[in-house]
Amino acid sequence: MGNFINPSSSSSCSRPLLLFLAFLAILLLQFSSKSVFPIRFVSGPSRPGDDVPVDPRSCAGFFGHVGLPRRKVAMSIAEFGGVGDGKTSNTETFRKAVRYMQGFGHKGGSQLNVPKGKWVTGSFNLTSNFTLFLEEGAVILGSQDPKEWPIIEPLPSYGRGRERLGGRHISLIHGDGLTNVVITGQNGTIDGQGKMWWELWWNRTLEHTRGHLVELMNSNNILISNLTFLNSPFWTIHPVYCSNVVIKDMTILAPLNAPNTDGIDPDSSTNVCIEDCYIESGDDLVAVKSGWDQYGITIARPSSNIIVRRVSGTTPTCSGVGIGSEMSGGISNVTIDDLHVWDSAAGVRIKSDKGRGGYIANISISNITMKRVKIPIRFSRGANDHPDEGWDPKAFPKVKGIFISNVVSLNSTKAPVLQGIKGASFEEICLKNVTILGLAPPRTWQCEFISGFASEVFPMPCLQLQNNGSSFWCSYS
Repeated sequence: MGNFINPSSSSSCSRPLLLFLAFLAILLLQFSSKSVFPIRFVSGPSRPGDDVPVDPRSCAGFFGHVGLPRRKVAMSIAEFGGVGDGKTSNTETFRKAVRYMQGFGHKGGSQLNVPKGKWVTGSFNLTSNFTLFLEEGAVILGSQDPKEWPIIEPLPSYGRGRERLGGRHISLIHGDGLTNVVITGQNGTIDGQGKMWWELWWNRTLEHTRGHLVELMNSNNILISNLTFLNSPFWTIHPVYCSNVVIKDMTILAPLNAPNTDGIDPDSSTNVCIEDCYIESGDDLVAVKSGWDQYGITIARPSSNIIVRRVSGTTPTCSGVGIGSEMSGGISNVTIDDLHVWDSAAGVRIKSDKGRGGYIANISISNITMKRVKIPIRFSRGANDHPDEGWDPKAFPKVKGIFISNVVSLNSTKAPVLQGIKGASFEEICLKNVTILGLAPPRTWQCEFISGFASEVFPMPCLQLQNNGSSFWCSYS
């Protein structure tokens, strides 16, 4: 029987000790899993019956397939008459190809391959049960003719174009009401050639809001992976009103002065996984959004169950990860883990304003490394950025349960700035094991209209994070 001990032969005095140790273990387990709001992340495959083991370090299980789905039909864009010479317009060719492949949506799906070459195209729409696959050396180039980026209706949760009144330019690659869509390849490239659009913005001659590189609306079960995205005219990847979205192993690049070229912006979407991405841009690397002022409040489509993991990059004007500022439909259950940011304006940022309404709740931010970041942690307000005169100045956001831990920032310019809004609720802000190094005196935090708790934080945090009654909720979060 080896070293097996029969319980019946144990001494009577050891039994109480064993019972006590078991009780203590159960109690500690309960404490360690405590959260202000219940987190409902799905870490495994989303389809019933899938029992394939899932890497616990990955949230790729949000996409409801194990590996890439096998499509019944695969064809090359060249078979439809496409020319990859970097000059010929393939706009109608891409549109024709997708229309043809749409017929296989309920017959095993289809895959459009883009071979090596430079394929110029204007905007085209994807279809369901479809894979757009860029082979090694394949480059899709966004057309330089604005007419090949048609005008579409504004998003209901924004009420107008984000930059200009009225409609907005469609994204280069677009989809609405789709399911089971993959955009992937062998590290091929999609280049929006956005300089034309940036110059319209800089010159103040832009008539309609710029288009994204990729936007998928009202869609579910989406995978974007293993590609390089360059020079988006506006936000690069924009899933809006979507669910079960995985964006992984992506490189996203834009000049650091390119305006509003956010990397990845999940917007009014649920079950979104962003992991293992490298981003350089002229705006936030990742920004979680959910609608703009009264329009977002009315539509009430929150962003929830979002994981951002192992993302690195730089943005000299904005933040590594931003929550808001368009957050009027609500944002909750967001996990940001293993973020590396350098030479940036901010590391992590909570952005809100009067008129936004909505809520930001249960945000977990941990294991963050920063170098030469101006303001490592920032809550900002007062942008005075509203869609029209119909916004409600009494619509205050509610912020509760922001947990920030295991942060190191080297060569920082300023101590954290945590600015709430007078009349709004910014509470249960928890900071643990946060070290900000390289600050010149006086190294003073700036805090207003917030409350919370901090431990193992250097330099000494503001008074609003000290001696605020019971810290039980923070200690065991």
